[in-house]
Amino acid sequence: MENQEPLLQVEDLAVSFTSSSGTVKAVNGVSFTLHHGETIGIVGESGSGKSVTATSILRLLPPRTSSIDGGRIVFEGENLVALPPGRMRRIRGNDISMIFQDPMTSLNPVFTIGNQLVEAIRLHQQVTKKEAVKRAVEMLRLVGIPEPERRIRQYPHEFSGGMRQRAMIAIALSCHPKLLIADEPTTALDVTVQAQILRLMKELQNKLKMAIILITHDLGVVWENCDKVIVMYAGSVVETTSVNKLYVNPLHPYTWGLLDSQVQAAGDKQAKLTPIPGTPPDLRNEIAGCPFAERCGYAKEVCFEEKPELTEVEAQHHVACHFQTAASRLERNEVLI
Repeated sequence: MENQEPLLQVEDLAVSFTSSSGTVKAVNGVSFTLHHGETIGIVGESGSGKSVTATSILRLLPPRTSSIDGGRIVFEGENLVALPPGRMRRIRGNDISMIFQDPMTSLNPVFTIGNQLVEAIRLHQQVTKKEAVKRAVEMLRLVGIPEPERRIRQYPHEFSGGMRQRAMIAIALSCHPKLLIADEPTTALDVTVQAQILRLMKELQNKLKMAIILITHDLGVVWENCDKVIVMYAGSVVETTSVNKLYVNPLHPYTWGLLDSQVQAAGDKQAKLTPIPGTPPDLRNEIAGCPFAERCGYAKEVCFEEKPELTEVEAQHHVACHFQTAASRLERNEVLI
């Protein structure tokens, strides 16, 4: 019988960054639950708080300029926010691993791929160097890198973009983590390699029974790979539900905008994309109402004065919009008077 207890619970997380120009509230009240073997996608524009949420889970925020101002991050019953650094280091890379956006800046250019893999394995596992090298070769083979015995002695610059990403996945999975955070894992890769990397992650998830948090701009990637989805805007969650419900019945105007701005494979080739007008708000300033109000074609006076709460408008479907409730609904493309 599978474990029904949540693997990860993020509760009302708030994160801010401080600089000479002011304090930025990068994440403001984010909550979600992730179970064993489940995949959750986090989508939104750049600056919406996706990566900050992920790095907060691993406690990798810059200590001098950032702070977790509120909330809890509970992983297998432990509140990661309150853990001492030593305990957090044992969890990071062992129980929770992360694939970062750019493998060329994440891999150390002066060490071989093998050295970096062996270091990760020996740091968390009680094995000899010989055993660690053997496991490193197995991991490179597992992620589809040819001739791993030879490749293990090469440096990151000797790998192609797709192979570097595979090497990053091998390092992240070398200790068989229970949770993998993948932050834009296919950025800057061509479409064929993207498909290979995503297929590989799915296969490894099934083999290792791990949970995945997938951060992406691409709603098509979410559709193919995720069970649940969180839509973030200006540091807040504006909609969260199952992937099927989001595509069949999206409810937040921002989600409508994201879907409308996607390229449609079967659509009119001459049709223009419909962008979301305007720009995201400056998070150094206090936002009195809905953060999306300035860009929303459905906004009314209440939207600028009161911030909507994230509420369950139907089973397992939460939305933060004044006009989306259990009793009444705003229809897509409806003209408000």
